[in-house]
Amino acid sequence: MKTPKRIEPLIEDGLVDEVLRPLMSGKEAAVYVVRCGNQVRCAKVYKEANKRSFRQAAEYQEGRKVRNSRQARAMAKGSKYGRKEAEDAWQNAEVAALFRLAGAGVRVPKPYDFQDGVLLMELVTDADGNAAPRLNDVHLEADQARDYHRFVISQIVLMLCSGLVHGDLSEFNVLLGPDGPVIIDLPQAVDAAANNHAFSMLQRDVSNMAHYFGRFAPELKATRYAQEMWALYEAGELRPDSPLTGLFAEDEQAADVAEVMREIDAARLDDARRREARAEAEQAQPQAQEPPPPWLR
Repeated sequence: MKTPKRIEPLIEDGLVDEVLRPLMSGKEAAVYVVRCGNQVRCAKVYKEANKRSFRQAAEYQEGRKVRNSRQARAMAKGSKYGRKEAEDAWQNAEVAALFRLAGAGVRVPKPYDFQDGVLLMELVTDADGNAAPRLNDVHLEADQARDYHRFVISQIVLMLCSGLVHGDLSEFNVLLGPDGPVIIDLPQAVDAAANNHAFSMLQRDVSNMAHYFGRFAPELKATRYAQEMWALYEAGELRPDSPLTGLFAEDEQAADVAEVMREIDAARLDDARRREARAEAEQAQPQAQEPPPPWLR
């Protein structure tokens, strides 16, 4: 087939020998099967921001590090340079997440290289060597669903132990390889400690998995793994081998409204005192005198 323009630089640099066929086109990228020497891999070509249906929502950007203050200012202003930097940061996030998670033992496609908006990585295949199907494309027996759900939960725990939350996990971005599920599509992964939306994203990821596998094993829909693992994570006690039950009891102790109001009043009083002290300090500063006019000198 004709080589996509974005992959041409990788062929020129010897990273790719041949583009074999398109594999899929999603909301954020087009994926091609490529030959690299005697190995078959895949090349993920990111779509330009204006051609991509998945938007870089602010909640995904929160907590991500940037190279310097100039980059941060440009991204905030939305200038042409800033948009390019934001796009690069969006793409680099997946590359960084893949290397980080693969190193932690999470079952993700092995990344090989990233150049000019093209990610070269492992092609996940089924037992016959064909491209692995997505979970959404397969039918499972109840016991299979339970086993796969248990495994995916263990992978989410591993990701959280590595400090990341997928942020968009569903049956559409989990492949089914010969050894079980493989998690893909990570450009929206968020820092669990630095992003205030991390817990809600974790809840959504875990809920999506429970509802999908719950089609085949309905009892899975009632599990509450997200709350359980997050409580351990916040306490600094979550480990890759932490035993989870899927059960979680909310703290039903009523909030002490009076105590909350006292804290608010105390904060307001402190703020008023600071303002008053600042005003007094400004008034105490000697005022600079203007020089007399020339005719009085």
